[in-house]
Amino acid sequence: MMQQFYPTIPHDFQFELNKDFHFSAAHFIPSEEAGKCQVMHGHTYHLNVTIAGNELDAIGFLIDFKLLKELIHKKYDHSVLNDHPEFATKFPTTELLAKQVWQSIQTMLQATSNRPNCLQVIVRETPTSYVVFRPKQEDLL
Repeated sequence: MMQQFYPTIPHDFQFELNKDFHFSAAHFIPSEEAGKCQVMHGHTYHLNVTIAGNELDAIGFLIDFKLLKELIHKKYDHSVLNDHPEFATKFPTTELLAKQVWQSIQTMLQATSNRPNCLQVIVRETPTSYVVFRPKQEDLL
């Protein structure tokens, strides 16, 4: 993966972790307004997540990188996004994918002893297009 520089988010946490990963998936947006995207097509999505907190876990991690990869890569790689239950009532746009990734990560983080927060999820759909999702302050603990 080529090195990417992403927008940063200011915060007062002591530790910040960023994880880049990618997966291949197909989707379609069943709306005439979507133009060519009405037809099923695929992307190699590149993601960056930013996690921050003040406390480390018992072994010194904010969160283990492999847990993030297992949570997202295992779920979405080589799948059709439209087939996932979280997209049963909404279209799997890049914006909603970014929000869903944040929700999955934040839920996992809140179950840990040190409870860090996911501050930002960036989903790059193509080399020239990406979405940034940042939760509202009240969605963070």
